Amino acid sequence: MTGVKICGLTARDQVEAATRAGAAFVGFVFFGKSPRNVTLDQAAALAAAVPPGICKVALTVDADDAALAAIAAAVPIDLLQLHGGESPGRVAEVKARFQLPVMKALGIASAEDVAGVARYNGVADMFLLDAKAPKDAVLPGGNGLAFDWRLIAGRTFARPWMLAGGLTPGNVGEAVARTGAPNVDVSSGVESAPGIKDPLKVARFVEAAQVSGDPVPILR
Repeated sequence: MTGVKICGLTARDQVEAATRAGAAFVGFVFFGKSPRNVTLDQAAALAAAVPPGICKVALTVDADDAALAAIAAAVPIDLLQLHGGESPGRVAEVKARFQLPVMKALGIASAEDVAGVARYNGVADMFLLDAKAPKDAVLPGGNGLAFDWRLIAGRTFARPWMLAGGLTPGNVGEAVARTGAPNVDVSSGVESAPGIKDPLKVARFVEAAQVSGDPVPILR
């Protein structure tokens, strides 16, 4: 079964829709420029609505220790997602300081980017492979962009990993089949408006992600 992360949840009904649909991960965004940003109080209330056994993820972008400490103190987070330009050294520092598993998000646009994932092998607990944001983008992710899945087709990584970037209910099945992704992440692809998750799209996405069998051949 493919693990699904529904990211950028902003309201209790969205949490309920995600967990009801069968999401294995739910994500809360702590980044002021995002339309999916939540306060500590909001996140704490949302986390309280998550059933046991579902991984609660805090997405941060180049956050300093004070910001991370505030999140860890206020919200019962299971996994920290570092979605900025954090170096391997910074990832190791965060993991050691806060004693929480860390997922490093990495932008992918070329074979060189894929090779660069290995820099984080010894420090990150999980990788999130996302489309590299355009140079003028305000957000590091959640832009609805996909990268060329052929770049990672048939690849194995030293840590568990998650595929993100431009996924929707209409293409996630193909994405899983082509890449062999064990987990997938979605935010804008299941929204009716920025920050507003559509329960029907969420349910369709989780269902469509459950692809069995070997990956289909890559079309040239």
